[in-house]
Amino acid sequence: MALELFVNGTLMRGLGLHKNLDGAEFLGEFTTEPCYRLYSIDDIHPGMFKVAEGGVGVKGEMYRMSDEIWRSVEDGEPPHLYCGPVQLNNGETVNGILFPQDIAEASHKDISEYGDWRKYIASRDT
Repeated sequence: MALELFVNGTLMRGLGLHKNLDGAEFLGEFTTEPCYRLYSIDDIHPGMFKVAEGGVGVKGEMYRMSDEIWRSVEDGEPPHLYCGPVQLNNGETVNGILFPQDIAEASHKDISEYGDWRKYIASRDT
C-alpha cells in the first residue's frame, strides 16, 4: 500500500535525512494551511504542530512511498516526531510529520516567522 507524506524538515531534498526517502516518488512542493507553529529543535530539525490561532503556513514537500520506505523513514526520525494529519492550503488533509507542542514550547526556539525550515537554516548561516 502506498503512503503519501508531507515533510517539512530534514527529509526534504538536499537535506540530511533525504536519503531515507530513496525510492519514494516526489509529488511536489506544498504549503500548509496557516494553522501551524514551527520550532527549531536544537537547530537539528524542525518541529511543527497545529494551533487554534496564531498559525502560519509551512512550506514542505510531498512524497508517495511504499510501506517499506515508510518504515525506513519512521525508523530514521529523531525522537518525538510522529505521523499525523496535516492540512494543506489546497484543502487536502494528508499525512505529515508533527512534533508535540508541549515539548517544543518548553525549551525550543519558535521559528514560525520563517514558515520554512530552509529559510531558517539560511538565516543562521548569514
